[in-house]
Amino acid sequence: TDLRQRGLLDSTLVLWGGEFGRTPGAEQRDTNKTRGHEGRDHHPYGFSVWLAGGGIRGGQAYGATDDFGYRSITNRTQTADLHATILHTLGLSHQSLIFEHNSREERLTDVYKARVIADLLA
Repeated sequence: TDLRQRGLLDSTLVLWGGEFGRTPGAEQRDTNKTRGHEGRDHHPYGFSVWLAGGGIRGGQAYGATDDFGYRSITNRTQTADLHATILHTLGLSHQSLIFEHNSREERLTDVYKARVIADLLA
């Protein structure tokens, strides 16, 4: 609310998330079979990121997972799509941010055919 009160929310992108989710349920680790050492591994197939301000249209949920939270089933995106969208809100085209690596031109979002997620934009 402080950003909103000071008139800064529209020009500030607030993001909460990580680069992967966690498996929906506890699982027994192969390396430790004793009870009480269950864990939750990295899980890139369905996880949450929260965005506010900075050109993002509020009051919406984008996408959904199956009933177990294991895989995304609607509005599937890649992490590179999120990166392209963030760059867009900053006024940068993800397609023009090119750098040389191992004598090859690459982009920050080049791993996948990244796209700006237009439905998230205000």
